Amino acid sequence: METIKAVFFGPDPQVQMRKCNQLIRSNTRQLDRDISQLKSLESKTRQLIVNASRRAQRNPSQAKQATAETKTFARELLRIRKQNTRLTTSRAQLQSVQMQVNEAFSVRKIQGSLKKSTGIMKDVNTLVRMPELNNTMRQLSTELVRAGIIEEIVDDALPNDELLDDELEEADAEVDKVLQEVLQGKLSKVEPVRVQQPVEEEAPAEAEFEDQEATLEQMRGRLEALKS
Repeated sequence: METIKAVFFGPDPQVQMRKCNQLIRSNTRQLDRDISQLKSLESKTRQLIVNASRRAQRNPSQAKQATAETKTFARELLRIRKQNTRLTTSRAQLQSVQMQVNEAFSVRKIQGSLKKSTGIMKDVNTLVRMPELNNTMRQLSTELVRAGIIEEIVDDALPNDELLDDELEEADAEVDKVLQEVLQGKLSKVEPVRVQQPVEEEAPAEAEFEDQEATLEQMRGRLEALKS
C-alpha cells in the first residue's frame, strides 16, 4: 500500500523521517561499540607499556629489548587515541545530522516545502566516507536524497593519504610524552648491560618476548578491524 501511494503521491515524509532516524541510531550504536572497544584496547596497551618498563628496570640484560617494546606500545597507543578522537568527532557529527534532519522534516510539515541543506550535505558527505559507517551512511544518504534534503553524494571513499595516515610513524617527542604520562614521569633510562646469562634462562626470556609480540599483533588486528 505504501509503495502504491509513493508511486502516485511521492514518499511519505513521516516514513522517510523514521527510516532516517533508524539509520542514524544504527550508526550511533556502531560508533558506540567501536569507541568502547578502543577504550578497552587503550587500557590494555597502557598496561603493556607498564609491564615492559618494569622488565627493563628489573632485568638489565633485557633492558634494550624491553625499552624498545615500550616505544612500540606507545606508538600503538597514539594510533588508538587518534582513532578514538576520529570516531568521537564522527559521533558528534552524526548527532548534528539527526537534529538537522528532524528540523528539516518539521519545517516541511509546517511550510509544505523542503529546502536542500548544505550543512547536512557536508556532514553526510564526511560520514559516508568513513569505512566504519560506509554501508549504512549510503542508505541514509539515499533516503535524504529521496526526501530532497540533500543532493546525491559523489565522493564515497577517503583519499589514500588519509587512509595511510594512521600507518605513519609517530614523532619521538609524542612517543616520549605518552611514556611519561603512562609511567607517571618514571620513564626508564636503564642502559643495556651485557650480562652473561645461563643457557637455560634464555628460553623464558624468548618466550616472554614472543608473547608480547603476539599480543601486539592481536591489538593491531583489532584496530585494523575497526577501519575495515
